[in-house]
Amino acid sequence: MEKIRINLTIKASSETIYNALTTEEGLSSWWAKQTTAKPEIGFLNTFTFGNFVNKIKVIELTPNEKVVWECVESIDEWLGTFISFELEDKGEKTLIRFTHGNWKGITDVFAGCTYDWARFTASLKSLCETGIGKPA
Repeated sequence: MEKIRINLTIKASSETIYNALTTEEGLSSWWAKQTTAKPEIGFLNTFTFGNFVNKIKVIELTPNEKVVWECVESIDEWLGTFISFELEDKGEKTLIRFTHGNWKGITDVFAGCTYDWARFTASLKSLCETGIGKPA
């Protein structure tokens, strides 16, 4: 199975980043403006991008360290994929190891999502460092 991987360092605490990854306010400030989310295992977060709706189940939360989701409703190629954010404190910065895994193959959708995740992880970085993200 294929995976998209991005590592980035953000000049912010792991707590700040964790909150941006788990709260409705945080997620709507860097990923999708139309977001319904709760930091609860089993909760079905909903992210709306125009006509596209992604329903993503929260399957793991380790405060300030790890967030894992499973895509349960979306376009076919996203179904059954997993999205994870692993956070590692590096003094005044935090390293994020992002993975969107369990893709069935490298397709045009996979390539497009690789680009989109690069944009959105940059938006997360901007939000956590400046208070201003660039959500869809």
